[in-house]
Amino acid sequence: MGNAYIFSLTPTFTQGLVLGQLSILFLLVVILKYLFFDAVSDQPYKSFSYQPRIPREDEDVATARNEKELSQSDVVDGKTGVESADWLNILLHQVVDSYRSKLRDNLTGAEGDEVARKRIEAFANKMRPPGFFDPIKVHSVDLGVSAPRLSRARPGPLSTPLVDPQLEIDMKYTDTLSLSFSTSVLLNYPFPSFARLPISLTVSLDLFSSTILLTPPQPHSPHPTVTVTLPSPGSEFVLDLKTSSLMGSRAKLADVPKLHELITNQIRRAITEKGTWKVVLPYLASVQEVQEDVRRESEVTH
Repeated sequence: MGNAYIFSLTPTFTQGLVLGQLSILFLLVVILKYLFFDAVSDQPYKSFSYQPRIPREDEDVATARNEKELSQSDVVDGKTGVESADWLNILLHQVVDSYRSKLRDNLTGAEGDEVARKRIEAFANKMRPPGFFDPIKVHSVDLGVSAPRLSRARPGPLSTPLVDPQLEIDMKYTDTLSLSFSTSVLLNYPFPSFARLPISLTVSLDLFSSTILLTPPQPHSPHPTVTVTLPSPGSEFVLDLKTSSLMGSRAKLADVPKLHELITNQIRRAITEKGTWKVVLPYLASVQEVQEDVRRESEVTH
């Protein structure tokens, strides 16, 4: 009868090598599971002692800076057709401020901050993939005080007498915009919910610049819209983010470069894939009609 065991009391070299590898693997699993990961989640929102927060610039100083920017006229170059966009900057600043106010339910101070925080937290949890992340807890939100700065309005690359006119505008956006939140990444191997990797993260905008392409409505279109494309086809955009992060339960890894790279790449991809918006014109089209047009265009493209 053949032997029914794997290891003997006097193991061979191969058996010892296998045993050693298994011991190292077991030790590695124990270290990761109990030092960096959480095996169970005691509550829906797990709080962390560390909540990264990037200092917010004083609003009065930032507002004064933005007003100074708005007062500076862009250079008009008659030879190249580049024109000032100051009037559009004033309009855009008012539009952005209106959205900020509505997001805060027209409340100021800490009360308005809490309303905005709850709304963004609800949206984040609505969009998160449940099988990969625990519920997201948003700790703080800074909606900023500035607005994108537009300059160098000029004819688009396809603007000719035989083609519908287009307008290219350079955009630059710097602000105090930031978001601090925490969650846990679910590890589903070797079995579902094997462990959780707690993450605390703050993301803030340092600089976003791009060229925008504006396409006016087609007069003979059944549902005229203004199309905004960002970035303009053939151009690149700059996205500089600052991230502050902590990963792990008992032992913590701070400011992991790969995490910063991952977040930046995901945001860049989202901008590239969803960088076209159609603005519905009142009394000329409805949102449902334009959505149906976009669906048909997508079917034809694919």
